[in-house]
Amino acid sequence: MLIAPLWPKHGVNLGTLLRTCDAVGACLAVPKLPWVPEALGLGNTLKTRTCVHWTGHDPVRWLIDQKQSGTTVVGVELAEESVRLGDLPAARNRTIAVLGHERTGIPPEALDQLDVVVEIPMVGSGASLNVAVAGSLVLYRLAGLL
Repeated sequence: MLIAPLWPKHGVNLGTLLRTCDAVGACLAVPKLPWVPEALGLGNTLKTRTCVHWTGHDPVRWLIDQKQSGTTVVGVELAEESVRLGDLPAARNRTIAVLGHERTGIPPEALDQLDVVVEIPMVGSGASLNVAVAGSLVLYRLAGLL
């Protein structure tokens, strides 16, 4: 299982996701943007080696390649065909949970690569959760721990 913030904006979120990956036995997949390796180093409070996959500079091409290899691709996004987080089954095969940009979400060209779209219900006035919080909730659900 992988969590993939493919369009990251804030380095601190990557460190939080890295710790959640460790907690549930998952890996983090990130693009090798110039600032990402340093952000991972600063955000990593774990004493053991962490699991990070580098996606390259074209996240959509990386998703296409992953899907062609039989990986299930779950997008965390608000969409009409989305399933509620509570209805998302635990991952049964290699699964990638894709997180979009914190403001604009998953780009349209990547939406075609999603097998499932999941949304996190909210009752407050906010439109979305922080990407690290949303990704952590989805990882725990996919791991079968929630």
